[in-house]
Amino acid sequence: MIIFRYNHIVNKEILKIKAEVFNALAHPLRLKILEKLRSGACCVCKIIPYVGGEQSNVSHHLAILRKAGIVRSEKKGLEVWYEVIDSKIFEIIDIIDKCIVSNLQRGKTILNALIKRH
Repeated sequence: MIIFRYNHIVNKEILKIKAEVFNALAHPLRLKILEKLRSGACCVCKIIPYVGGEQSNVSHHLAILRKAGIVRSEKKGLEVWYEVIDSKIFEIIDIIDKCIVSNLQRGKTILNALIKRH
């Protein structure tokens, strides 16, 4: 009984952590930030013009990515540098991209079949 309760609590916490990671990925600006960081660590001063956002807004989104454990920051003099903690996050993004392309191709096939019938 104690083991079941422990496993239930652990599973619940893991689900919360997973949800936080997916939530952090669920914004176009945060995905754009990660796109910039794909090539390696970067100063926030380079991220801002890349994503085309205001400094405060970009900082807010970086904080969400940091809280979710996706990026870390390091102060170097007056600059703050960000980097992705685990590059496997890009594998997740790439899989989602493949799913989107696959769904679009499937939809195109269905649409073409409907057009041919009419």
